[in-house]
Amino acid sequence: MEDQDFVGHVMDQWRAERPDLDVSPQGIVARLHRVAARLTEELVAVYAEHGLGEGEFDVLATLRRSGAPYELTPGELADQTMVTSGAVTKRVDRCVQRGWVVRRPDERDGRGRVVALTDAGRALIDRAFTDHIANEHRLVGMLGDDERARLAHLLEAWGRALEDAPRRERGGTGQAGT
Repeated sequence: MEDQDFVGHVMDQWRAERPDLDVSPQGIVARLHRVAARLTEELVAVYAEHGLGEGEFDVLATLRRSGAPYELTPGELADQTMVTSGAVTKRVDRCVQRGWVVRRPDERDGRGRVVALTDAGRALIDRAFTDHIANEHRLVGMLGDDERARLAHLLEAWGRALEDAPRRERGGTGQAGT
């Protein structure tokens, strides 16, 4: 028996128990799910070195990459971070408490508000993002140049296809099962 990873073992179990089903998609989906979970652990560890959680890093990075004056409306933050407006509010509240962002009236629309990066927030995210990118280089460095290029291309193509596909309306936890 050849040496296999956990997902390969699970797939063998399913093949034995349900030979009527083609479980080959697990070779991709379950492995991708496991890799994503492990990557999250590695990324969050670097954020923590800077006193940041994943949500705070996301808010600060989104504001920083938006360019000067490093401010967005809460709706723009929600769109660009792909979380709900309620989650943005909680994340921004934590950043305000730490002095990394401020809320102020929107100069373009006096009725609205913007979330703006402070000088302290900008200095923090610049340090944290430098370490974050070094960490990502370390993580993808486990693959060869050609493998990285192929994987990036495949993930982009699959991501676009998923974005174009209709969403399946179902109840449940949203957790990938193996």
